[in-house]
Amino acid sequence: MEKMNKGKNRDTFQPDQILSYFKLEWKVLLLVTVSGLIYNLGLLAGPWFEGKMTGTLVDILRGAGQFQDMLTLVIRYVVAIGIVQISRYMKRFYVRRFANNVNRRMKEILYGSLVRKSRADLREEGEGDIMTKAILDVDDCVEGMRKFTTEIFDTGVALAAYAGMLFWYDWRLALLCMIFPPISYIIAEKMKKMIQQTGAFYKKQSGALSTATLDRAGNAITYRVFGCESERQQAYEDNLTAYEISAIKANIWNTAMPPVYRVISMAGVLFILYFGQKNVLGTGWKAWTIASFTTFLACFVKLSVKSSSAAKLFNAVHKAQVSWKRIKPLMHLFEEQKSNESLEDKKMDAGAGRLEVKHLSFAYPDGRKILEDISFTAEPGQIIGITGAVACGKSTLGKVFLGEYPYDGKIIYRGKDLQAFKDAERSENIGYLGHDPELFNDSLENNVRMGDAVSAESYFRAVCIDEEIAEMPDGKETLVGTGGVRLSEGQAQRLALARTLYHKRPVMILDDPFSALDINTEKEIFAHLRQMTADSIVLLISHRLYLFPEMDQVIWMEHGRTTVGTHEELLEHVPEYAELFGVQTDAAQTDPVQEGGLEREESFI
Repeated sequence: MEKMNKGKNRDTFQPDQILSYFKLEWKVLLLVTVSGLIYNLGLLAGPWFEGKMTGTLVDILRGAGQFQDMLTLVIRYVVAIGIVQISRYMKRFYVRRFANNVNRRMKEILYGSLVRKSRADLREEGEGDIMTKAILDVDDCVEGMRKFTTEIFDTGVALAAYAGMLFWYDWRLALLCMIFPPISYIIAEKMKKMIQQTGAFYKKQSGALSTATLDRAGNAITYRVFGCESERQQAYEDNLTAYEISAIKANIWNTAMPPVYRVISMAGVLFILYFGQKNVLGTGWKAWTIASFTTFLACFVKLSVKSSSAAKLFNAVHKAQVSWKRIKPLMHLFEEQKSNESLEDKKMDAGAGRLEVKHLSFAYPDGRKILEDISFTAEPGQIIGITGAVACGKSTLGKVFLGEYPYDGKIIYRGKDLQAFKDAERSENIGYLGHDPELFNDSLENNVRMGDAVSAESYFRAVCIDEEIAEMPDGKETLVGTGGVRLSEGQAQRLALARTLYHKRPVMILDDPFSALDINTEKEIFAHLRQMTADSIVLLISHRLYLFPEMDQVIWMEHGRTTVGTHEELLEHVPEYAELFGVQTDAAQTDPVQEGGLEREESFI
């Protein structure tokens, strides 16, 4: 992750501490400070010039002044305002840059945390709530930080400057009319609990609506086929109504209260009109001219406006606090993000090693046992076939290697138990291809390369999809659509396999990678797979046994238990395996379309 992972910043940056994001952007904030001070101190020029021009105008009307005096004031006023507005532009530009940098950094960290969560945790948390955290919560949190940074100058410095000018003109009247702005602050602080509660409820309903939308879109056909579309539509409408109500409750306090804050802050104008006119008449605390009265009044109005903005800032900060509380547990840098792995860890992927599975048992958190006392070994270059009856635990065995749930027994790779691996180590050593291709709405090539620079051409050939890609209008730049919707099932499956081979790992679990392919293509791809994984261990899960005679080992699973041996040994000792293999072989021989050999044996490495 860019500069914060380098040198001192990498060691001191704490992503779960808001202050760290400010420290990391100190250069940008320095520019904000300089331009902000010039802008807000320069704002004092407005009331001063307005007062002077009013006084000069009165003098001209009385015949005591000249037009040249007014022209000089106007020119100086225009120049001063020009400098102030340039400083304002610079301050806003760099505040926005600060916000964009923080937003990007927060989302990088948050996404890095989310992609490392197990599928089970993601499912339990809910896709809608995850989307809300990844988008709305970060945006709201950063918006609160942006407004805080802006208001330090636009409100804090400006208030101090305006207050100083008011005290210089008449400190007694200044004290009297400035008792009202603090009242707006107190009210804003009292609204904290209400704003946080409505904000939290809004985020909850936003996540629920996102989940309902994904469900409605993803399962629309199923609902329509089974005649329950109207019920699901009504449920969706209920979610939408709840979301709208929560949005109204959350936003009403943000939109309704600022005018109230401003009215309260402006109440001091009554004192200025009463006591200020006495000063002009010479019967008050100070002797004022019309220019002084105008300057004092304009200064107080601007102070009141800024004061109400400060009260509004409290609401934004309270809203940001709700969002930060939701995402803070996910704001952590991982080992590869810190780039501080030991040399041993970095060398972990320097070649495959022996895999030993000893007395492996596995049960889901609900206590339902799936695997029991499984043992086998595998060496680099071996392809291990795993098969068995429907729902016997084949896919579960493959997923155990992902480390999503704890298991009993041992999975030892190069002398180290898989459960002792760091997440980065596991990712570097274990590759997995599941039933779902999990393709992205991007080009065919980008779906394979995933940001790497090496061409994907040889991998397209390895999975026998190169000729089909050549016939597509945009070739390898063809967009596959979300989830690969523009591809056939077989094409999507092969593209996902190409991606897995492109990012080859020392141990690779392939869950039914050929289920949508004909036998000829299956055999051809298997030959390429053998070549390209000559230094890896492949666990190939499949219910189709045509290729199992070529496997180095075969694991037969039944009721969570296993029988391990060569293809010939299983034919002899496992009647169910022999029967299943015989049925499939006979079926293939009677269908001439299924006949074929290994037609493309060239190397794809």
